[in-house]
Amino acid sequence: MSARDTVLAKIRRSLHVDGGDVGRRAIVIGRLEGAPRSVIPARGQLPAEERVALFTKMAEKVSATVQRVGSDDDLPAAVAEFLRSHNLPATVRMGDDPLLAGLPWERTQVEVKRGPSDGSDIVGLSHAAAGVAETGTLVLFSGPDNPTTLNFLPETHIAVVRAEDIAGDYESVWDTVRARYGKGAMPRTVNMVTGPSRSADIEQTILLGAHGPRRLHILVVG
Repeated sequence: MSARDTVLAKIRRSLHVDGGDVGRRAIVIGRLEGAPRSVIPARGQLPAEERVALFTKMAEKVSATVQRVGSDDDLPAAVAEFLRSHNLPATVRMGDDPLLAGLPWERTQVEVKRGPSDGSDIVGLSHAAAGVAETGTLVLFSGPDNPTTLNFLPETHIAVVRAEDIAGDYESVWDTVRARYGKGAMPRTVNMVTGPSRSADIEQTILLGAHGPRRLHILVVG
């Protein structure tokens, strides 16, 4: 018996069930296949432009900064300006995301590095798959296009999200994830990021950058 089998056997004994319980198995299969929706707050159920406004308000409430840009081609200049205004080096690290890779970086002085971060990068750049208006949250998928290390290791994280990808609620985002990947082919990790990293573990004093970036800048395209 493997270690996994041993652990599962102990759990089954504590629940007074066995692996052959047809009824319990049917319940689990039904839940996985049906993906029932949880309660959806009314706060995010808004027209598109009002959704973006709410997303911006909630993100700024948790110490993120948000900037609207008109088109993809405006992104390099917006990144360069943000770096200059915060006295940061003109260097960013990003993954193989098609949107970010296809931008006209040559119009700026920004040096673009590719691949996961090893912790030495000051600025990471990611393309968020979605935003959640009700909480100002970014949703990022792991993988070579947007390595998870870019979300957490650099001191400054710049995230790009399209306005049309900002949903009102989490359930709508999960619907999008299932439609994009399909059952059984989900991304290894789905990271939900709400504002910069923070902690109040020490004397209940808020400290930014405790477990990740101390600065989060969001570029909303469109």
